[in-house]
Amino acid sequence: MRLDSLHLRSFRSYEDEALTFDPGVNLIVGDNAQGKTNLLEAMGYLGSGKSFRAQRVSEMVRFGADFADIEGQVYSQERLQTLRWVLFSGARPRQIWRNGVKKKSAGEICGVMSTVLFCPEDLMVLKTGAAARRRLGDHALCQLRPNYDAALTEYHRILEQKSRILKDHFENPALLEILPEYNTRLCQVGALLISYRARFYEGLGKEAARFHGQFSGGAEDFSLTYKTVSTVRNPFAPVPELTDALMEHQQSHYRAELETAQCLTGPHKDDFTVSLSGIDLKAYGSQGQTRTAAISLKLAQRELMRRETGEEPVLLLDDVLSELDPGRQDFVLNQIVSGQVFITCCEPGRFTKLGKTIQIKNGNVI
Repeated sequence: MRLDSLHLRSFRSYEDEALTFDPGVNLIVGDNAQGKTNLLEAMGYLGSGKSFRAQRVSEMVRFGADFADIEGQVYSQERLQTLRWVLFSGARPRQIWRNGVKKKSAGEICGVMSTVLFCPEDLMVLKTGAAARRRLGDHALCQLRPNYDAALTEYHRILEQKSRILKDHFENPALLEILPEYNTRLCQVGALLISYRARFYEGLGKEAARFHGQFSGGAEDFSLTYKTVSTVRNPFAPVPELTDALMEHQQSHYRAELETAQCLTGPHKDDFTVSLSGIDLKAYGSQGQTRTAAISLKLAQRELMRRETGEEPVLLLDDVLSELDPGRQDFVLNQIVSGQVFITCCEPGRFTKLGKTIQIKNGNVI
């Protein structure tokens, strides 16, 4: 799997720029705020329809433009394919094109271009709040499982509607008559999410443990534990059982949700923890241990995607090497001997010999 070319029109800082890439390592060089991360964001969005930075599509449209256009030529599934996204600054829905044919959803391009992004924030993802870890898992699962992407979208839609009911019921008590319907549907879709997540995190933990063992020389035992609502005692149980468990938890929080006007229960609060030789990394891990574990998780994600698709996903390293000491830099670089890689950095130094160098300045290729 590789990205051969990319054409950006009115995307972020790029007015109209066409780029071609090496099938191996591509080093993207430039000072801060020149557009390097924007380029990786476009690559990630091309394959998944999700941004690791923007909350709204309109944020990615260049200031003053009506729409942005991302188009790339990808070699995948043993043939050349074209992906294209058109993003609008207003309320108009985005458009997706695959090989010149308009598609209805991102699920219809799943697997054409899988990416794994690693940025400086990810180095401390095991020390931050649960939301960052959920995003890590969700982004990977949405690329691996189109049905998960659809379920996650549906879950957030229902969650938003339930939140409005809880906030408005003080002024309009009649809204409580329809609340049970939303609770039931939320638990049904939530059970699907838990089922997918349990299996994903099981595989991720096993692979990350393997990488961490290589990294630490076998000095520490890496363990990942998935955490969901307390009534779910077996996240690998059939979906109907998971639904019942979520309903039980929801019912026990019913009065509290009405009083606080907040959705207090459900997989939107899920998390996972990592321990090293039985010691909780979030509470007691050093910065070095935390970074090593985070690198292992990202490399594990890449390996799971490779196994699933039979192709090496495109690896995006956004200024992450400059945050690592030489030993960790070497470990990461030794793991990327295959597949296509994009590395952004301000000072290339020792990395210029890795492959093709692309210099960016003010949203333009020099």
